[in-house]
Amino acid sequence: MTGIFKQKSPANIIVLLVFGVLIKLPIFLYPHVPQPKTTDGALFTWLLGFLGPTGKSFPLIYPILTYAIIYLQAISLTTFINNQRMMSRPNYFPGMAYMLITSLFPEWNLFSAPLLVNGILVLVLSRLFKTYNQQAALGTVFNIGLALGIASFIFFPAVTFIIWILLALAVMRPFRLNEWIVCITGVATPFYFFGVYLFLTDQWNWQEIWPSFSLQLPGIRQSAWLAGSVFLLAVPFLAGGYFVQDSLRRMLIQVRKGWSLLLLYLLGALLIPFVNSTDTLENWIMAAIPLAAFHACTYLYATFRILPLILFWLTVAFILSYQYYFHGWG
Repeated sequence: MTGIFKQKSPANIIVLLVFGVLIKLPIFLYPHVPQPKTTDGALFTWLLGFLGPTGKSFPLIYPILTYAIIYLQAISLTTFINNQRMMSRPNYFPGMAYMLITSLFPEWNLFSAPLLVNGILVLVLSRLFKTYNQQAALGTVFNIGLALGIASFIFFPAVTFIIWILLALAVMRPFRLNEWIVCITGVATPFYFFGVYLFLTDQWNWQEIWPSFSLQLPGIRQSAWLAGSVFLLAVPFLAGGYFVQDSLRRMLIQVRKGWSLLLLYLLGALLIPFVNSTDTLENWIMAAIPLAAFHACTYLYATFRILPLILFWLTVAFILSYQYYFHGWG
């Protein structure tokens, strides 16, 4: 299987689709109906209300939408890495890794606000990369901020990614105060128009615009399965980080900066679960995009070719065992 995804073939689009369905089959067998959460933004709450009547009579709509979103994100990540030449050769390992990573936790396969935000952040990542050596970047920078502002109305803690965006701009471009101000203005724009709407409709409430914001440790139930999932996340990531570091001297400058953006992305995503934390693993899915990129490097660059095979089949075996023997998704 790793040999198939090592090639950049149009047929891999279909192979990835089928592969994803096979390892995520339980989400279709046991449809989960999402419930609104305090961290959900106004847009996602509205979306749940819109889908509610259909979901009651046809709950399968939620896993279908979830899988479509995950699959499109896997394709988008693969396209971004291949187009920007982040790796030595085009391949489909990023998409394969994303499918595997999101299958390690049942909560990462639910229709949720953080899952939707992941797609926006992939778009933001590609636009940040585009700003490198761009002469007139104010429009792009504003759109980046605007995308994050919209993401905050889907999942409010996503607003903390403004720190990542500003650091990313500092990495990709010389410091220009006007660009930072334009970016922050883009983030604030959706909040401004939503505030105007609330005021004009006599529904003004500061909590609607800026919900409560707190930092606390998430309460996660410990288990051997959780430890196994973390192990299968950490080992390929550390190996991929080593291979990226080893290849830096042969990379173009913008590619080096791109990997720096992904590392900053990961650090920002690991902060999210501590903002208005919950007792589930849903919010941690925002780390899946950068993790998949580093995992892909392990599959492509591993010196001992048996290593990618062992990692792949070990991960698949773990996922299937968790699903069908432990009934983790049932």
